Amino acid sequence: MLRTLFLQAPSFDGFDGGAGARYQAKREVKSYWYPTWLAQPAALVENSRLIDAPPHHQGIDYVAPLAKDYDMVVLHTSTPSFASDVKTIEALKAVNPDIKAGLIGAKVAVDADGSLRNAPAIDFVARNEFDFTIKEVADDRAWAGIEGLSYRNSDGVIVHNVDRPMLERMDDLPFVTPIYQRDLEIENYFIGYLKHPYISIYTGRGCKSRCTFCLWPQTVGGHRYRTRSVGHVIEEIAWAQKAFPQVKEFFFDDDTFTDDLPRAEAIARELGKLGVTWSCNAKANVPRETLKIMKDGGLRLLLVGYESGNQQILHNIKKGMRVEVAERFTKDCHDLGIAIHGTFILGLPGETPETIQQTVKWAAKINPHTIQVSLAAPYPGTFLYNQAVENGWLDAENAELVDDSGRQIAPLHYPHLSHAQIFDSVETFYKRFYLRPSKIGSIVSEMVRSPDMMKRRLREGAEFFEFLKSRRSKVAA
Repeated sequence: MLRTLFLQAPSFDGFDGGAGARYQAKREVKSYWYPTWLAQPAALVENSRLIDAPPHHQGIDYVAPLAKDYDMVVLHTSTPSFASDVKTIEALKAVNPDIKAGLIGAKVAVDADGSLRNAPAIDFVARNEFDFTIKEVADDRAWAGIEGLSYRNSDGVIVHNVDRPMLERMDDLPFVTPIYQRDLEIENYFIGYLKHPYISIYTGRGCKSRCTFCLWPQTVGGHRYRTRSVGHVIEEIAWAQKAFPQVKEFFFDDDTFTDDLPRAEAIARELGKLGVTWSCNAKANVPRETLKIMKDGGLRLLLVGYESGNQQILHNIKKGMRVEVAERFTKDCHDLGIAIHGTFILGLPGETPETIQQTVKWAAKINPHTIQVSLAAPYPGTFLYNQAVENGWLDAENAELVDDSGRQIAPLHYPHLSHAQIFDSVETFYKRFYLRPSKIGSIVSEMVRSPDMMKRRLREGAEFFEFLKSRRSKVAA
């Protein structure tokens, strides 16, 4: 077996590039998701090591010398981080020219050939669902017989093996939390709307929704929700409870945990017996009866992708959601005491200055506990990317999706709506949502009741206003 290093490489300061981050970017409030998509193959490969450099503040000077101790390194990459990830591989090979370097992630899943051609330092790419592909490489099997592998052979020729079938028995995957315990400092992972420290895991892969912008179902996970058994999930949470007594919240990072309502209810009932606090991703259409069962089972918060308050835009992106259904769902959550972190996207097809204002007003009306406002990002491999290229909405200079410091840019533009208008609307959205007297009052009340929350909100506030300042300076430049 090859000595294998799994690496989330150093990148922009504050850049969250792991697969748990729905947008690989430097956020308005510093936050880090767990590198679960690296931890999963690491759990399959004996004596491997996982390094998540960004949240542990480990630069290239720390990472590069480690190359001498390994036969293979596997990096998770993304469209925004690809260039810097390749530079990391080059630095590793400068220390150990014999080390084999491979990439995983949506970027290389949809463009394995281009990735290998553009970066001679890359030896192989594991396409799509890559866990067992990587295990077989680490087992030192002949590359020609490994499904799902693209590689550069001894003659420098790029070879693409047949696709690997999607994994059906999700219980075949080992727990990732022992890898967290072995290799990560969990206190370094912080998400503003989750209790700290938190842990996130996947209980399934895939999402039946067809949202045109969403990266993972269109590139790696697929549109069938393939799930771990209820017992397998509960066994891992019970293990993690004992291994991490300091953890205050568990987050299920499945694209849409509520795609299978009976299963969600069954897991909630078992979690209630364990007495844990938990949160998950959900679509804004969960019935009140299910919400009640989940709340009684320890659910604290739902992360909900509302995206827009304009029905036509929701149709344009194939969201499969009606505004009035989302409003009723949100009211049910408020009534039951379930917090919501609502996410919105500005600059989607059909966006106008008027629809932006409509969404801002609608967000204030439904009033989730917290919000995140992102800029529409056409990642390669998505329907939105193809649509943007075909219609001339995406310029080549904006195709990397972030600026030279890792912050999101507004990559799309329309005849009636410019990059600058979309970019500026993010600040307007945040200000109009959070600077309402009622919202200020609820935040202050929350801070007064909890010294820990006081510290968190003050830190987040300082980071947020620094974020706004940096955006203005970028525009001025």
